[in-house]
Amino acid sequence: MKRVTGIGGIFMSAKDPKALCDWYKKHLGIDVQDWGGAAFDWTDSEGNPTKGTTAWSIGPADGKHFAPSKSTFMVNYRVEDLAALLKALLEEGCNVLEKTDDSEYGKFGWVMDPEGNKVELWQPLQGQ
Repeated sequence: MKRVTGIGGIFMSAKDPKALCDWYKKHLGIDVQDWGGAAFDWTDSEGNPTKGTTAWSIGPADGKHFAPSKSTFMVNYRVEDLAALLKALLEEGCNVLEKTDDSEYGKFGWVMDPEGNKVELWQPLQGQ
């Protein structure tokens, strides 16, 4: 079973999300949208579009999206078979969170790494 196939997103929290988004926009040229993030479309080695997008966003520091982690970031990894991977991680003794989520974007599950960071696993909808 192939496990991680790419990075689906990078999410950060900030005391002042708008100011931090503005900084990234001004100094790094990230096209931050009104929703507080940007989408980076994937390309091949020649710059031609391929299927896939990596999301990047900043949310409020008092949000609960990263709980139970105390970290200020979370990486979302694309996976091919979420259920099989979560099962394998449990069998390997990893701290897999019980909650999973099915949404219009695909299936999501979470595991805590040994440093206490919440890791998001995402199985995109077919063809995405």
